[in-house]
Amino acid sequence: MTDQPFEIIGADRPGRWLIACDHASNHIPDWVHGGDLGLPASDMGRHIAYDIGAAGVTRHLADLMESPAILSRFSRLVCDPNRGEDDPTIMMRLYDGTIIPGNKYADDAEREERLRRLYRPYHAAYADLADQMGDPAICAVHSFTPRLQGRHPRPWEIGILYAHDDRLARPFIEACRAQGWCTGENQPYAGHLPGDAVDRHALQHGRPNVLIELRQDLIEDAAGQRLWAERLAPILNDVLANSGL
Repeated sequence: MTDQPFEIIGADRPGRWLIACDHASNHIPDWVHGGDLGLPASDMGRHIAYDIGAAGVTRHLADLMESPAILSRFSRLVCDPNRGEDDPTIMMRLYDGTIIPGNKYADDAEREERLRRLYRPYHAAYADLADQMGDPAICAVHSFTPRLQGRHPRPWEIGILYAHDDRLARPFIEACRAQGWCTGENQPYAGHLPGDAVDRHALQHGRPNVLIELRQDLIEDAAGQRLWAERLAPILNDVLANSGL
């Protein structure tokens, strides 16, 4: 795995969508705590380290919609690109009941190095790609665990998150429900956080946007990732075309 903090697919593709996967990877760069945050492989394979299946869905969506995509190449446990720089959860010390040893005593200097070498280059590339496209519609792809420790199972197959801009989100929710999918509106999480990736690259620029959360057990293998991308691509294209945006 290269330590380049992002991957861009199809920068010159003609599609209007810019598909982003902030939590695509569970990679720990060698220079971060010796390339090991002190967690066993079993924990690094869990949702705490990355969004399981989201990268595969992103790649298929980009191909199907002939659109560019940007994917992170570092674990959210190193620093979370879907948080603002001043968000205290940008470098988690405890996540879903698991202590992150390599973050427990990380100081401000280490936090700054992670931001400088990973977080800021990722967002600079994201911003450059969006500017290059001119008038993109942002589609952020995430996934959620079917159940947090000690919590009830989550029933939603797909969740659509939005803040004050629901121009694409609301018709997309309606279209998903028309398919018979158990669709959460701002579920399993509520809206957006100030300074998060959609806020930074879509809301602050007035760009149309939709944030998709897929349940991880539905997209944990290649077949599920392709299936959901094939389901979602035509709906996304229709919603954008019909929006007049």
